[in-house]
Amino acid sequence: MNTFAPLFKNLDHQFETNMGLKCGIVGLPNVGKSTLFNALTSAKALAANYPFATKDPNLGVITVPDPRLDKLKSLVSPQKVIPTTIEILDIAGLIKGASKGEGLGNQFLANIREVDAIIHVVRCFKDDNVVHVDGDVDPARDKDIIDTELILKDIETAEKRIDRVRKAARVGDKDAQHELVIGEKILAHLNAGKSARSLPLEDDEKPFLNDMFLLTAKPILYVCNVDEKSVLEGNAYTQAFMQDALKDEPDAEVIFISAEIEAQIAELETMEERMMFLEDMGLHEPGVNRLIRAAYHLLNLITYFTAGEKEVRAWTIHRGDKAPAAAGVIHSDFERGFIRAEVIKYADYVALGSEHAVKEAGKMKVEGKEYVVEDGDVMHFRFNV
Repeated sequence: MNTFAPLFKNLDHQFETNMGLKCGIVGLPNVGKSTLFNALTSAKALAANYPFATKDPNLGVITVPDPRLDKLKSLVSPQKVIPTTIEILDIAGLIKGASKGEGLGNQFLANIREVDAIIHVVRCFKDDNVVHVDGDVDPARDKDIIDTELILKDIETAEKRIDRVRKAARVGDKDAQHELVIGEKILAHLNAGKSARSLPLEDDEKPFLNDMFLLTAKPILYVCNVDEKSVLEGNAYTQAFMQDALKDEPDAEVIFISAEIEAQIAELETMEERMMFLEDMGLHEPGVNRLIRAAYHLLNLITYFTAGEKEVRAWTIHRGDKAPAAAGVIHSDFERGFIRAEVIKYADYVALGSEHAVKEAGKMKVEGKEYVVEDGDVMHFRFNV
C-alpha cells in the first residue's frame, strides 16, 4: 500500500497530534523569557516588569521554516502544505530556592520534565527600566542560580530513586544491585554540583539515567538575550558569559537573540515588512530561524519530506534513523508493516522537476529496512498490515 492519497486522508487526526519536539524555556524572572516566547510563537503570554508575570506554563507552537518545503510546493502543486513544528513551553521565572518551593518553583520545575530540551535564556543587556531580580546584570551568576536549582531538584529525585532500589538490592536482586551502583555514581556527580548530562556513562548505564528523568540530563541551548546593537557580535556580557559561565561546557550550544527585535518582527503583518525590517537591522533572518537550527543540531534532528497531490509535508526524525523508524513517525502501522521505501534525493527532485522525471532518469532508489534516512530525502513508504 502507498502512503499517499486515501490513507493520508484517513489518518489526518493522528498526524495533526503527532508533535515531534518540545522545548522548555527557563531563566530568572525579567530576563526576557516571555517576550521571546511571545515573539517565537506569536502567543500573548503576559510579559510584565515584575517576577512571576507568567503564573501558568504557556504552550505555543513554532512552525519550522524550511525553504525546501516551499520549493517542493512549487513543483508538486499540492492541495495543502504542512510544515513540521516545535512546541515551546514557557515556564515562570525561577529564583534561588525554587527547588525547595520558593517562588513558584516546584510547580514549574515539574513542567520541565515534559520537554525534550531546555532553552535557558540569560539576560545580557542593561536596561534601568527593567528590574533585575538580583539587582544587577550578571549572566554567569544567573546561570549558576538556575543550574543549582535544577541540580538540587535532581538530587532530590535521585535520592528517592536510590532509596527504592536499595531496598531491592538488600534482598539480593542482582539488577537492583547494579542499578544502585549506577544511581550512587549519578548522585555523587550531582552532589559535586555537576549536571547529569556531563557525566560519562557506559552504554549499559545510560538507560538507568534516562529512566530517572533528571532535569540536568536534558540537552540545553543557551540563548543570550541581548540589546539590538549586540545581536551580531555580542557584547561584554556575552563575552563574560562565554568565558566564565561556560568554561566547563566548551561544546555548549549558544546563540545571541534580541527578544525585543523578535517582538517587533512578530508585530509586522507581511513578509515584505519583516524582511525590510531585518535588512535595516543588518540581519539576514529572524532569530527564531537560528534558534530552531540550534535546537535541531542540539537534538541531532533532521527533516525528510513526503510529496503528493494531496499534500507536501515535512517530518522530523533523529539523524541515523532507519527507514522503518522514519515511517513510524507518520503512523505506527507504517513501521509495523514496512516493506520498502522509495527515496528521491531532494537535489534530484529539484533538478529534474517532478517525481515522474526522477523515475525516468533512474534516480529513484528502492531501499529496505536498513536504509539510513538522510536530511532532505523525499520518500514514499510501502507497507502491509
